[in-house]
Amino acid sequence: MTTGQPGTGKAQPAAAGPDAGKQPSAASTTGSPTRPTGTSDADRAPVSTTAATTADGSGRPPRSTDGAKPAPATNGRPTGASAATEPGPAKADTTTTGGTGRASDAAEASSTAPNVTGTDAPKRGWISRLTKRGTAAKGKSAKGGDAKGGDAKGGDPVKADDAKVDAVKADDAKVDAVKVGDAKVDAVKVGDAKVDAVKGGDPVKDGETKDGATKTGGTAKSGRAGDADGPAQADGRTKPADPDRWEAFASAPEPKPSVLTRSSRAVGRFLIHEWTLAALGALALAVLMTWPTLRYPRYTLPQDYWDPSLQAWQMAWSGHILLTDPAHLWQSNTFFPELWSFAFSDTLLGYAPAGMLGSGPADAILRYNIMFVLAHALATFGAYALARQLGAGRIGAAVAGVTYTYAPWLLSQAGHLHVLSNGGIPLALAMLARGHGWSLRHGYRPEQRHDGWIYAGWLVAAWQLSLGFGIGLPFAYFLGGTVLVAVVLFFVRRLRTRQAVPFGRRLIVANVLGGVLFAGVGVLLAFPFFRVTKLHPYAERTIDDVSIFSPPASGFLTAPAESRIWGGLHEGARAALPWHPEMTLLPGYVLYALALGGLFFSVWRLRHRLLLLAGVLVTMAFAMGTRFFDGTFTYVPLFEHVPGWSALRTPGRLMLWTTLLLGLLAAGAVTALTDRVRELTAQRIPSWPGPWLRMATLLPLLLVTVEGLNSTPHPVVPTQPAALRSAEGPLLVLPSSQNLDQHVMLWSTSGFPDVVNGGSGFTPRQLDDVRRVSQSFPNQTSVDYLRTLGVRTVVLLRDQVPGTPWEITIDAPVESLGITRQEVGDSVVYRL
Repeated sequence: MTTGQPGTGKAQPAAAGPDAGKQPSAASTTGSPTRPTGTSDADRAPVSTTAATTADGSGRPPRSTDGAKPAPATNGRPTGASAATEPGPAKADTTTTGGTGRASDAAEASSTAPNVTGTDAPKRGWISRLTKRGTAAKGKSAKGGDAKGGDAKGGDPVKADDAKVDAVKADDAKVDAVKVGDAKVDAVKVGDAKVDAVKGGDPVKDGETKDGATKTGGTAKSGRAGDADGPAQADGRTKPADPDRWEAFASAPEPKPSVLTRSSRAVGRFLIHEWTLAALGALALAVLMTWPTLRYPRYTLPQDYWDPSLQAWQMAWSGHILLTDPAHLWQSNTFFPELWSFAFSDTLLGYAPAGMLGSGPADAILRYNIMFVLAHALATFGAYALARQLGAGRIGAAVAGVTYTYAPWLLSQAGHLHVLSNGGIPLALAMLARGHGWSLRHGYRPEQRHDGWIYAGWLVAAWQLSLGFGIGLPFAYFLGGTVLVAVVLFFVRRLRTRQAVPFGRRLIVANVLGGVLFAGVGVLLAFPFFRVTKLHPYAERTIDDVSIFSPPASGFLTAPAESRIWGGLHEGARAALPWHPEMTLLPGYVLYALALGGLFFSVWRLRHRLLLLAGVLVTMAFAMGTRFFDGTFTYVPLFEHVPGWSALRTPGRLMLWTTLLLGLLAAGAVTALTDRVRELTAQRIPSWPGPWLRMATLLPLLLVTVEGLNSTPHPVVPTQPAALRSAEGPLLVLPSSQNLDQHVMLWSTSGFPDVVNGGSGFTPRQLDDVRRVSQSFPNQTSVDYLRTLGVRTVVLLRDQVPGTPWEITIDAPVESLGITRQEVGDSVVYRL
């Protein structure tokens, strides 16, 4: 019987129990001297096979090497063991104490006699024979074949006469092989406290103890066989184990969260994610910076109501025709009877899904204003994502996003949604860089490659191209040049290092498929424009057209009138520009200052800063068109040799790329500043100035935001005439001009009847003829000409006729012309 403290597993040898007298004296059996017990595995020494004597022969129990006194046994469990004696708690499957001359209770319980426990165990079976020879064996019950409470799990009940002892050496108490039913103890060395027990057939490695086997000089906590699995019964079965008395004090298990809880946690993590916050912040900033666009979104349009009316019609037409007759997408209801009329200007085809919602002019205006705000939000988010992917910090990336979207020069483009819809450019670049595992700050990291981002990047690039070639065409050529440069650098590095650069077949496939998709979308979109050029060769731009819109160098320092900060101050400078709406190209003085600082203090490497500076200068030169050495080395070669470039008559819009590169330079400087402030606040004692220093890093973001404030007008759109709500086409609305016809296009969204009117980047000759002939309407010549074209209805707007030839003829009789005349509201409707 062993002694110890409950629950500790650290056993001490106890005084002889009631059965001590029944066992032969260890001294008379072996006569071998005792040896001191070691305190560690390294100091182990074989102990004496004598159970009743100590090293001094006093017969008293040996004391623990750490000074702990043995405690009396309590309820059959050992107490008083010290931590130095046993490193870990012993389980219910226990060994006998080294030096008591007893086998374990689990081994004793393998006898066929019922309830063999406690002090009767040494009298029975093979253990008695071992103790008569003076051995003090340490055994251990086996699991999955071990004998527990008289029952070997997975085997038959253990009988005392089934135990075999292959080799017993009295001097070192070595049992080579003990088979208890299916349980096998390979080697038990009392002196070394070594038990090679088999659990489920797996031998224990030398030097290891399992399930409470003791180490050097330490005795394991012993107990009755019934302590493990209940008392043994006569039929070999065990009683159910009683619940552990200490379970009541255990901590309650954490309850499994419900589906609702898990869902709410997932939503919470999503809401506080960086990209969610960035998207929401970009959207909120867009609403504020474009205000009052959403104040009266069904009645007003930003800047003016000419080009925005045209673009509102474009979105409405693409959504309507894709739902009703997709085959006639390019044959719009305007410019009747011209073919391919939808390709007379940039189409905003990528916004077609929005055009599928709602109908009529009011919904078209609402749709335009919503997309106007969302375009600003996407541009901010896209530039932020690109700067973050390249290695900028959050504040630096925010500076890049705000400057890219709200640069003062873009305020003059408030009436050109296809120019403001540029967020797909930086977003696609960010996705492609992410998919290739590349950043400006950290270089190429193959472990971060992901082909999914590459597919997404090419899809976004194709969508950006569908919004218009005015912005999309330079982007397409930039992507093509980037791919070419990347391929060349790939092979140069491979030849130089003689090693294959890790890239991967999946990335190659993704780029090939994505590039083919992008090119295919470009070809499909370009085909109608080539058809228009063939049908209307006079629509092609000339280098003289480009010269009209080419800005001088002073334009890079001049702000448009819509700038709230600089607009009034630069009024004189704008007056010196030939066409100031396309020549006021100031990206922001704060942006200039931050980019200049980024050349000297930045997180980007020096060569990257120099490359960004070179990109800024080159794009500025191209944006000047023919004003930079007559464009001989810049714009003119592109105009003459690059397919499609001749359609771009406003080179100043290339300032978009200059702004993006300046924003990246500024992001590097702001990131370096924030990193330095973070280091200072971490080292500063006391730390109270830290929050103020961190707030100071927001100053660049605040300044670029303030510089982007606008004073853009939001005029009320003319109300649709009542006559056009039910007029049947084909029809002509008079008076007709470039600006007035854009209103007619918007009004035609009620049912989309065919109309002769239309406004675009050029005027077809047939429409010129209609406007010239109809100056004398109604007369026989004009009526016959319109009938030849197929026109059946003419609507004359009274509020537009003052100062025109129709001011005299609007009330003239028409019975002799074979047509009818009807007053509908403020309009006169003629039916031919």
